[in-house]
Amino acid sequence: MPSSHNAATLRGCGGVAVELLSDAFQLPALRTSVPEARRRVTAALREWGAVEQVRDDAELVVSELFTNAVRHTDSEQVHCELTLDGARLRVAVTDQGHSDSRPRAQPRSTDRECGRGLLLVGALSEDWGERPADTGRGRVVWADLAY
Repeated sequence: MPSSHNAATLRGCGGVAVELLSDAFQLPALRTSVPEARRRVTAALREWGAVEQVRDDAELVVSELFTNAVRHTDSEQVHCELTLDGARLRVAVTDQGHSDSRPRAQPRSTDRECGRGLLLVGALSEDWGERPADTGRGRVVWADLAY
């Protein structure tokens, strides 16, 4: 089974210790991995005591980001990382693949089956974006949700 880890650290914030929680896992870049990604995110957030609405929103966001990584790149593996930092939950999905275009919401595609995922991500998150992966190949797409 692909590796997973939970890490909790304390860091100072204005003289107050704030817990920083993180979890990461990697799954094959297959459509069948998307439900497993959702399960893992939900399990981690349940363990961290997240309310149902946060779990539901994060589950939908990871589903959309993971699906995009599988459908639009030639990745073999997709990496997912959750980081809880105070009142902010970051969901980051990293692919290994190559895509000719950057991820962007498709506002004119609300009647089509494809292209709505990032609109949902934008609606559920406080902010989202993308950057090149640290490996130099692939991309990290992230979303910040209120916790």
